[in-house]
Amino acid sequence: MKRRSRSRTKVLLPTEAELLILDALWELGEGTVEDVVNRSRSSPRANYKTVQTLLRIMEDKGFVQHTTRGRAFVFMSRVTRDEVGRVSAKRLVDRNFQGSHTAMLMNLLDSNHIKEDELDALEKLIQQYRERKAK
Repeated sequence: MKRRSRSRTKVLLPTEAELLILDALWELGEGTVEDVVNRSRSSPRANYKTVQTLLRIMEDKGFVQHTTRGRAFVFMSRVTRDEVGRVSAKRLVDRNFQGSHTAMLMNLLDSNHIKEDELDALEKLIQQYRERKAK
């Protein structure tokens, strides 16, 4: 997910269309262009040639790779859902909340109705994180 430049490393995030393709590949494990088209949740249904072109672009960006089976290219993801989520969340916090995780969390809590069981689950996750970090 990193692209090298002369002065610094830029972390790339997939576009919305690329993310739909990655979702399909994460579910499939690997697949041909046709497999991805059939698994895609886009509406209207993804066009074969468009998916094929996007997969090539994504390969250039380092998001996917392919192997050849017979005459078919079989694609697999080179990035995990968690990696994309971490980079996306970090960029959101940095850009919208001046790097403050607390500000982001308070914004989420203040702007949404959070059920008590969800708050309990968050408290438990925070406690588990503290325990892991202390070890």
